[in-house]
Amino acid sequence: MNTTQRGIPGMRGTDHIGFTVPDLAEAHEFLVEVLGCETVYSLGAKQSDDDWMETQLGVHPRTVIKEIRFYRLGHGSNFEVFLYESADGQNPQPRNSDIGGHHIAFYVDDLDAAVAYLRDQGVEVMGEATASKQSATGQRWIYFRSPWGMQFELVSFPDGKEYEKNAPLRLWHPSHPAE
Repeated sequence: MNTTQRGIPGMRGTDHIGFTVPDLAEAHEFLVEVLGCETVYSLGAKQSDDDWMETQLGVHPRTVIKEIRFYRLGHGSNFEVFLYESADGQNPQPRNSDIGGHHIAFYVDDLDAAVAYLRDQGVEVMGEATASKQSATGQRWIYFRSPWGMQFELVSFPDGKEYEKNAPLRLWHPSHPAE
């Protein structure tokens, strides 16, 4: 019998997703008014005269965090949103194809209604909904951008995905958080 533990002891799951924005007021309006997040709390400025910022966060030691806000969205992860004053400038956002490229995906019950809503809100929706294939057959998805250019995705598979028919383990689903 193999009793070797795999992974980090006590791991439960994702607590939050952190990202940096160029304008916290703009991000707040998008997150709350368009996505439906709830503001939970904020933290004030953080800076140091030593190498704390570089050692702990991997940024230039004289960089200043102007503010951090925490948001909750539905049954998903929390967001930790940073406003930095970078001491050595800021790089452009990576594309999905770049190292560190990323997006955040949200599950919706009705993809067409969600896309129509985003378009009514003036949000840039990227292309048209795509039907997945192979193991993900049954899923439809589409990307959209925040006002600062960060990519998000909507996904929907109300009748499940193909892989689920015989899967001993399923991906976590926000509509069934206890499963």
